[in-house]
Amino acid sequence: MTAQPQQQANGALVLRDDLGGVATLTLNRPDQRNALSADLMSALQAELAAIATDETVRAVVIAANGPAFCAGHDLKEMRANPDEKYYQDLFGQCSRLMLAITRLPQPVIARIHALATAAGCQLVATCDLAVAGRSAWFATPGIHIGLFCSTPMVALSRNVGRKQAMEMLLIGDRVEAEQAERWGLINKVVDDDKLDQEIADITAKLVSKSPLTLAIGKEAFYAQVDMDVEAAYAYANQTMTRNMLARDAEEGIDAFLEKRKPTWQGR
Repeated sequence: MTAQPQQQANGALVLRDDLGGVATLTLNRPDQRNALSADLMSALQAELAAIATDETVRAVVIAANGPAFCAGHDLKEMRANPDEKYYQDLFGQCSRLMLAITRLPQPVIARIHALATAAGCQLVATCDLAVAGRSAWFATPGIHIGLFCSTPMVALSRNVGRKQAMEMLLIGDRVEAEQAERWGLINKVVDDDKLDQEIADITAKLVSKSPLTLAIGKEAFYAQVDMDVEAAYAYANQTMTRNMLARDAEEGIDAFLEKRKPTWQGR
């Protein structure tokens, strides 16, 4: 049995808006609290694939419409398809989506309002940067309904300490935005009415950087993070050498020495 598309009356499941080198992808299932249905994940992954080769995009923001950022997987859709292959395909699709965010050349920032739970919390943890409004909160509450949040665990455990991750996974209580910031799940908490301005400030800083250098650095970060220290240094040495030979590095260093603004060429 396959899930039926659940289009919103006001358009696509993911809305894309480009401005000044920033692509904002807005989850658009507000009535379902932006639960990650198979169709929504497909739509988001398609937008990310298009952005990956779009040289006009320098940064990506993932936002959401409605009363929540993302309530995780669509439990109604999952219960309507009680089949092992369906579940394997669904969780595999979610894993590919998260990896697409990590592998995207451009930095990805989560703009979080209200709640981000289960796979929604996983989405936050997967993004390179995350900023939340003060009223936002997070949880991996699957334990309450007999479902351990195993796939959210992967991203969560790579962002917060082990004890904090296990607390979220084993107990399932909500974590307020300030606590999430202290634990390292998100970068910053701001007043709700300042959330858009904070996102604009961050993306402006990213857009001002060399896109090539951002792509090199993002790839290197995720490649080395799970290596042992010796292997990580060997990899980083190669990356630094490749980066130094790039025209943007030459331009950036010359601009610094000459006390002028660099002109990036993306090579």
